Amino acid sequence: MSTQVDMPVEDLSRKPSWEWAKNPVVIALAITVLLIIFGQLFSPGFGAYGQILSMLRVASFLGFIAIGQTIVILSGGDGIDLSVGKTATLGAIVASKIMEGSNENLLLGILIPLAVGCAIGFANALGILVLKIPPFVMTLGMMGVVTGIILAYTGGVAGGRSAPALTELVNGRWLFNIPGVLFLWVIATVLVSIFLKRTWTGWNIFAIGANRRAARLSGVPVARTVILSYVLSGFFAVVGGLMLLGYTETVFLNLADNLTLPSVAAVVIGGTLVAGGVGGYVGSAIGAVLLTVLSSFLTTINMPESGRIIVNGVVLILLLALYGRQRKLRS
Repeated sequence: MSTQVDMPVEDLSRKPSWEWAKNPVVIALAITVLLIIFGQLFSPGFGAYGQILSMLRVASFLGFIAIGQTIVILSGGDGIDLSVGKTATLGAIVASKIMEGSNENLLLGILIPLAVGCAIGFANALGILVLKIPPFVMTLGMMGVVTGIILAYTGGVAGGRSAPALTELVNGRWLFNIPGVLFLWVIATVLVSIFLKRTWTGWNIFAIGANRRAARLSGVPVARTVILSYVLSGFFAVVGGLMLLGYTETVFLNLADNLTLPSVAAVVIGGTLVAGGVGGYVGSAIGAVLLTVLSSFLTTINMPESGRIIVNGVVLILLLALYGRQRKLRS
C-alpha cells in the first residue's frame, strides 16, 4: 500500500508582490509627487493647480523631443541622437521665417520644417549604417553641421514670428483651463505607445534593439527600421521645436539646445534600457515631468544655476550607471 504525501503548494495569488514598486515608471512618478510635496512645504503655491499646469507645459516641450530619443534608444546599437536640440531649433527658425507672424503660410511653416527634421534624421541613419560611424559620434557631428546651417540661414540673427494660430494652439486654454499643448502631448503619447506596442514596425524596433543579429535572421528589415528610427527622431525634434515656437512666439539661436541631454535623461529615467530593446514612451514622458519638476524645485530653494546643472548631471550619470548594468544581466 502506497502512501501519498501531499506537498504544500504555495498560493502565489495570495503572496504579496512588490515587483510593481521596482518599476522605473512608478519610481519616477513617486519621486515627482514627493518633489511637489516638498516644494509646497518650502514654498506654498508650488503644488497649486496653476503651477502644476505650468510645469507640465514646460515638460511637454522636452516630452515631444524625447519621443524620437526613446525610439532611437529602443532601436539599440548604442543608439542615441545628440542632434535633437539643434534640429528642434532649426525647425523653429525655419518655421518662424516662413510664418512671419501670419496664418497664411501656417501649413508650409509646419510641413517644411518637419521635412527638414526628417532629412537630418535620414542623414544620421546613413552615416551610421553606410559609413559605420558610431551613433554618438555621428549625431554629435550632425549637431555641429546643423549649427552651421542655422548660422548660414539666419546670418547670426534669428528672426520671424509664430503664426497666431500656432500660438493659440499651444498656449490657448482648453478644458479645465489646461493649455492646448498638454492635450496634444497626451494624444501624441497615446499614438506613440500604440505604434510601439501594437504595430509590426514598433515590434521591429524592439526586436533590433534586443538583438540585431537575431532580428536580421528572423527576417526583420534592420536597416530600414534603423533609418525609420532616426527619421522619427528628427521629425519629433522639430515637433518639439514648433511647440516651443508657439509658446515663445519668437525664436533664438539656441532655443532648444539645452533639451538634448535632458531628452536622454528622460528616456533613461523612464526605464528604457540604454542598450535598447526594453522600455517605452510613457516612462519617458514621466521622466520629462520629473526633470522639469526637479528643475523647478531646485529653483524654488534658490539653488544657483551651477548647482542645478550639477544635480541634473549627477542624476543622469547615476541612472545611466544603474540601467547600464542591466545590459549585462539581460545578455
